[in-house]
Amino acid sequence: MKTKKFFSFALMLIAVLGLTLSGCKKDKTEDPVADSSSLQQLSNDETNLEAVTDETLNDVEAILSQPGLKSTEVLPCNATIDSTAVINDTITIYITYNGLNCSGTRYRTGQVEIRRPYGVPWFVAGTTVRIKHINFTITKVTTGKSITLNSVKFIKNVSGGGVWQLGNQAQAIVHRVWGHVNITFDDNTTKMWNVARQKTYTGIFPHNLVLTNIGFGTQGDMTNLVVWGVNRQGEQFYTQILEPVVIRQVCGWDPVLGIKKHSIPGDNKSATLTFGYNSNNQPVAPGQCPTKYKLDWEKNNQSGTIYLWL
Repeated sequence: MKTKKFFSFALMLIAVLGLTLSGCKKDKTEDPVADSSSLQQLSNDETNLEAVTDETLNDVEAILSQPGLKSTEVLPCNATIDSTAVINDTITIYITYNGLNCSGTRYRTGQVEIRRPYGVPWFVAGTTVRIKHINFTITKVTTGKSITLNSVKFIKNVSGGGVWQLGNQAQAIVHRVWGHVNITFDDNTTKMWNVARQKTYTGIFPHNLVLTNIGFGTQGDMTNLVVWGVNRQGEQFYTQILEPVVIRQVCGWDPVLGIKKHSIPGDNKSATLTFGYNSNNQPVAPGQCPTKYKLDWEKNNQSGTIYLWL
């Protein structure tokens, strides 16, 4: 009888231990998507911001490269160009947007203000121009979601020359962009982000350009920062470029190579983004355009891998 009771007790103990261990195991991996949700949101927000600001900076480059700009000239799609009189050796140019971009992927309203030294051509090495986004709203056609930018940035023509010379008179054009941007997201939260990005253009103008980005910002022991600030959840974040991010015009200006890292020290979490994956979550072959990127996230003792659409 004692043996039977002991055997029954042992079976019960094993069952309880099994449930306990099962519960512990579940807790350890519970809802990994939720653990990485803020990192995914940050990644999407930053990728979107980079794409829309690159587009306007390309417009700025095109305008600054035009000799004898007239107020009636319209260079970007659905935008008008107007220049003011010279004040204190500075000329101010406004781009006013009201409609779709040339590829029909984004609807843009608001202004971009360009201030440059009068009499100093943009293509002279070392020329620095101030760029402001003024209530500049961008709506993505496929999703209907919008962001609004108000920013102050500076762009320096490090190498000299213009992007329009690539494939003919120049092999590479190097720009540095730094400053800050106030972003109002589609959930009505507003955050300020800092930017420190070096852009190197190569390829052949006008339809086969390649853009390579690195970060040059520094905060404390963080280096190679490209963006840092506060995300939608109110968390301080830092984004580093660990390997240069390569963006190709023929791929719709999507990143095709490179590695970034988002760090949120306050919540002990981070995410490493590796670009260059196809719809089957496999690395793309050379010359192919990716559709996804890989996000490897870590938080405390948890980790996971997610593939996200570009």
